[in-house]
Amino acid sequence: MTHRDFTVKTDEGRYDIEAYIRFVGEDVLVAIWGGDKPHIGAVAAATPRPSLKDPNVTSATASVICFLGHKEDELAKAASEMIAAKLNTRVVVTAGIHWDNLSEDGIRSVMKNSKTLMKLIAERI
Repeated sequence: MTHRDFTVKTDEGRYDIEAYIRFVGEDVLVAIWGGDKPHIGAVAAATPRPSLKDPNVTSATASVICFLGHKEDELAKAASEMIAAKLNTRVVVTAGIHWDNLSEDGIRSVMKNSKTLMKLIAERI
């Protein structure tokens, strides 16, 4: 299986986030970042497995490390499981998004952009 590395980015104009997807053999390494201070706030490692509801469907399970004071764990977990299930391979995702003094409206925009970014990744893989 031949893969090509790629980058995707939301295009809302404000609170945009991006991801770099790197294929390492059959496995996938993803870095998600955004904001004024991109960093690594959480790491998720997912592996594919048969779905608990239907063993004919591929699902995934992930382990997550979230650094103290960070909230990117849910994004890293969701992204790693989605990619692992879709490609039936191991996936590691790092995520680090930060804007100073983010308002509630800003938080909603970042959450929306996170979902958009996941769709962009899913479309490309």
